[in-house]
Amino acid sequence: MSAGRPLRVVVCPHAMELGGSQLNAVELAGAVRDRGHEVAVYADEGVLVDELHSRGLRYEPAVRSRMRPGPARAVGLARLARAVRADVVHGYEWPPALEAWAATATAPRTAAVVTVMSMAVAPFLPSSMPLVVGTARIQRAVASTRSGRTDVIEPPVDTVANRSGPYADEFRQTYGLDPGIPTVVVVSRLAPELKLEGILTAVRAVGRLASSRPLRLVIVGDGPARDRVAIAASAANAQSGYRAVVMTGSLSDPRGAYDAADVALGMGGSALRALAFAKPLVVQGEGGFFDVLTEGTVGTFLRDGWYGVGSDTEPAAAEAQFVRALEPLLDDVALRRRLGAYGRALVESRFSLAAAAEQLEGVYREAWAARPTVPRRLADGVTAGAGLVAYKVQRRRQRRSGTVALDDFNARPV
Repeated sequence: MSAGRPLRVVVCPHAMELGGSQLNAVELAGAVRDRGHEVAVYADEGVLVDELHSRGLRYEPAVRSRMRPGPARAVGLARLARAVRADVVHGYEWPPALEAWAATATAPRTAAVVTVMSMAVAPFLPSSMPLVVGTARIQRAVASTRSGRTDVIEPPVDTVANRSGPYADEFRQTYGLDPGIPTVVVVSRLAPELKLEGILTAVRAVGRLASSRPLRLVIVGDGPARDRVAIAASAANAQSGYRAVVMTGSLSDPRGAYDAADVALGMGGSALRALAFAKPLVVQGEGGFFDVLTEGTVGTFLRDGWYGVGSDTEPAAAEAQFVRALEPLLDDVALRRRLGAYGRALVESRFSLAAAAEQLEGVYREAWAARPTVPRRLADGVTAGAGLVAYKVQRRRQRRSGTVALDDFNARPV
């Protein structure tokens, strides 16, 4: 393949519900296509299919299967890869990655690539499969356990599509939000691991604060922890005496929510999208971690990712930390504007979608040039398969004992 020949790429997000990894997959697929390549997306149905269509991307529904990773899904992916004569099959997170590996195992002219935006990397991914991660810390963590190439591509932001504009008024009207009430917005998958603790802390704290000052928290997203968040939201609203916490469910286009925020709360890709709307940002983590993005804290987030781990495991201490981060922003409009402008400038200079697409194109070309032989792939597949079986057995034991995590590699962050 010549250095400049257009590539044929099949992208496989791990889901099509609202979430950082899958939004990155969709946006990067569109940006790679805009660089002159042919891109198809193989994925389940979900709210982000509308985003694929809006970007003019080819969408192929994945074979339905209760198994993830599943042989039927891999066979369907292999069929699509042959039909488009794919140079690269790119799986996001470990189940699609293993399906991509299986789909290309006997296809010597097709390379498989994996991106992991979770907070840890599954140890059973094939070593010869090029890996992309989101932070230098995770890259360092996996360097001693795998022999294959690992690149860092920080979660990119489409700063053209994501910017303050005509979105906020319609969003407020749709959900009955008074623009005079300061609004904190979090756009997140409602998952027990990594995200739930901080969201519940924010809900409780807002319920308490809103009983003495105007304040609203808007939660955009869905997931397995939705009922737990809804129960906490109801309690907060009862405590405050009005709709201090509003849940919208999952939105295929959350730009109105970001644009309506006075303060954004989030982690990972969602945090960066909030910055693109020039919103001051409280970064959410675990263990009571909440910290405001400023010129003084940016170095830590650039090094370690848009997340953190604190030491306040007691709910009251975690709520106090959230309030300490939030109240100065609520009380100072000028501070909000200054930090919002700083965040927008940061994403424009460092997290450009166009730059990330150029970097990803380089990963694709290098993966194709260095693609392993079929015997090497099959040998790696045996090793990966054994690791996957051991992982599944462990998960089954944990499920029986009631200790299983729904999202295991976000439950144990690096």
